[in-house]
Amino acid sequence: MLDFFTIFSKGGLVLWCFQGVSDSCTGPVNALIRSVLLQERGGNNSFTHEALTLKYKLDNQFELVFVVGFQKILTLTYVDKLIDDVHRLFRDKYRTEIQQQSALSLLHGTFDFQNDFLRLLREAEESSKIRAPTTMKKFEDSEKAKKPVRSMIETRGEKPKEKAKNNKKKGAKKEGFDGPSATGKAIPAEKPVEPENGVELSKEELIRRKREEFIQKHGKGMDKSSKSTKSDAPKEKGKKAPRVWALGGCAKKEDLDYSPPTTNGAPEVAPPEDINLIRGTGPGGQLQDLDCSSSDDEGAVQNSTKPSATKGTLGGMFGMLKGLVGSKSLSREDMESVLDKMRDHLIAKNVAADIAVQLCESVANKLEGKVMGTFSTVTSTVKQALQESLVQILQPQRRVDMLRDIMDAQRHQRPYVVTFCGVNGVGKSTNLAKISFWLLENGFSVLIAACDTFRAGAVEQLRTHTRRLSALHPPENHGGRTMVQLFEKGYGKDAAGIAMEAIAFARNQGFDVVLVDTAGRMQDNAPLMTALAKLITVNTPDLVLFVGEALVGNEAVDQLVKFNRALADHSMAQTPRLIDGIVLTKFDTIDDKVGAAISMTYITSKPIVFVGTGQTYCDLRSLNAKAVVAALMKA
Repeated sequence: MLDFFTIFSKGGLVLWCFQGVSDSCTGPVNALIRSVLLQERGGNNSFTHEALTLKYKLDNQFELVFVVGFQKILTLTYVDKLIDDVHRLFRDKYRTEIQQQSALSLLHGTFDFQNDFLRLLREAEESSKIRAPTTMKKFEDSEKAKKPVRSMIETRGEKPKEKAKNNKKKGAKKEGFDGPSATGKAIPAEKPVEPENGVELSKEELIRRKREEFIQKHGKGMDKSSKSTKSDAPKEKGKKAPRVWALGGCAKKEDLDYSPPTTNGAPEVAPPEDINLIRGTGPGGQLQDLDCSSSDDEGAVQNSTKPSATKGTLGGMFGMLKGLVGSKSLSREDMESVLDKMRDHLIAKNVAADIAVQLCESVANKLEGKVMGTFSTVTSTVKQALQESLVQILQPQRRVDMLRDIMDAQRHQRPYVVTFCGVNGVGKSTNLAKISFWLLENGFSVLIAACDTFRAGAVEQLRTHTRRLSALHPPENHGGRTMVQLFEKGYGKDAAGIAMEAIAFARNQGFDVVLVDTAGRMQDNAPLMTALAKLITVNTPDLVLFVGEALVGNEAVDQLVKFNRALADHSMAQTPRLIDGIVLTKFDTIDDKVGAAISMTYITSKPIVFVGTGQTYCDLRSLNAKAVVAALMKA
């Protein structure tokens, strides 16, 4: 049973809606628009919102969206067929009203589609019921039951015959091979050799005579095989005369003449295969035509026809103009080769393989059915659409403005708490110190909570950073106020308890921000992930930042998914707290392989708040989405 089915334009106008079990479809459809359509995540045509599953289809030619919703616990096999049938019928029935491309025409248009939809729904439901359940095949009817007896009969009856035939063939070959190469020992003569002029032939002359007879008898086959090596004959003729070099040059002028030999005054014609090779690589061939459509496909060049020079040039010109002028709508077949190259390019730039496939699928769904613009190619159209999708993905749904949130916490007289988490060795402590320096430069006091009580040297590392930051911002420059301080309780203690004490200390001492450093842990370590979930649930920080390095590819997706899943599974709260933002470190080590930024933001829909670009406190940047996409698309 369907909850709803709605048809609306990409401009937001609802053209028609069917209400089934659900009272309203506004909430789920708005969630679909906000989370999928606006974020360019249309690679998968299914979306889950609370207890509903939404399936949608885009009509890019008429700028329409078809959405059907049903309970996710149901398995409705006819939904895909229904949405295709509704899309086809609605587009064909109201083509004139939709093609006017004006909001007023759509508002004043009457789309009486209720009866047609109910008919299509009834047909789809009946077609799913007509399918009879498949009956299991009996063992007697299977091939396995027949195979043993049949194989035994065939094996016993045929194997000796095959062996006898093979032995006969081998014996015949062996006799034929030994015949011409015999050296006169018991040669079976077919007819006696008469002596010449009464003189008896010697043994060597007899062998030579036999060889001549054999060559005359079997010479026809050898003549045929010699024809295939005719093209090599001129090379052998050219090497007969040796080159004679003197001090002044060549002794004879004829020795320098390496032109092809002539027959009766006319030059010998080159073999047909050489002519074909010359035509295939000539200026009037198909290479210019292939440059407009698909590119460097050598197989297509070899299999293509070879017209004359004039015809090929005109064909290439008109083919190029036909490819440039927007005369037809894009199809999957047109974009397939370009999307394959784009997918391989994204994977080479360190984008996770699954996400690269989903991005290309989203671009294909976005462009399918659209009419190409004038003087634009398929490659440029797909590339531009992919760039727009990547920029949209990197732009966050919710902007994280730490400075504004800190000032809001100051008005409520409480510290702003930030928790850092991530796997081992990604640079949590170093980037925590960079963010501390950035906050100090903006005039906020910082308390660093040393909650990494596991790694040896973790507290000493934070102590060194605190001392250096205090030297850069001494209390004398801030009216005697301590701007940065370390809160530590040593090793082997409960990290959640230390964080709680640090927040209470910051509230009493008037610190503006508390930065909580946690131990690095792998996403598969259940006990450590449980401890992290406990720390976040008990202390309820304002911001949870996942620290990940830009060097990873597929591992970035696995880390983020499992961190979020572990925080949700091990949390004791009814609404678990998940990751709010990402800190991308070691960005200066990857050159233009910036795919990890795409992978992380695509899988979590969370923004990249900070980017680490070096080893000093000043090497902290905000993400520039357009610059990252430009580096990603660079060849």
